[in-house]
Amino acid sequence: MTKKEKVLFVINKLEELYPRVPIPLNHSDPYTLLIAVILSAQSTDKGVNKITPVLFEKAKTPEEMVKLSVEEIRNIIRPVGLSPMKSKGIYELSWILINKHNGKVPKDINSLEELPSVGHKTASVVIAQAFGIPSFPVDTHIHRLMYRWGFSNGKNVKQTEKDAKRLFPVDRWNKLHLQIIWYGREYSQARGWKIEKDIITKKIGRKSIINKI
Repeated sequence: MTKKEKVLFVINKLEELYPRVPIPLNHSDPYTLLIAVILSAQSTDKGVNKITPVLFEKAKTPEEMVKLSVEEIRNIIRPVGLSPMKSKGIYELSWILINKHNGKVPKDINSLEELPSVGHKTASVVIAQAFGIPSFPVDTHIHRLMYRWGFSNGKNVKQTEKDAKRLFPVDRWNKLHLQIIWYGREYSQARGWKIEKDIITKKIGRKSIINKI
């Protein structure tokens, strides 16, 4: 198969498997999505979804969040890990949203990346899923699968994102990045990976990887 044929195979297979793909993190608007994505760093979506209802019951807007202290936020989010850094970032970015953005989450990726605790991946997720702006956030699942499929060299997520944007049609980016995440969790895990279950990698994957199995 040519690389173009492989890309088309991936698109079609993912669409067949996941015609409707949910956003893994529970949220109700751009602000709650932003907070949830920040909390998900080095944590599981399942763990975050247990904590956010408790946090958002107390504060689901920037104005409500700054009424809490950093310590109060930290005590709520402690189970997801990195709570000292995350609580400080959430408090500070909420103040900035109020004072600089009229309490609204900006749609511009550069403005998002200027906020405390907001890196490129977090900003990319927010503009893609909250605002529908084409983006291709790369998490560990996407980074792993792009390498296994022979679409990227696996050196770093920045290069993987460039390769994904170059290979896949822009109008599919927002859905595809979610489809790949779900596929990675179900069929192509980092641990306990079984090639016979991994439909796509078995078909198009790097020979060097498949031959090791």
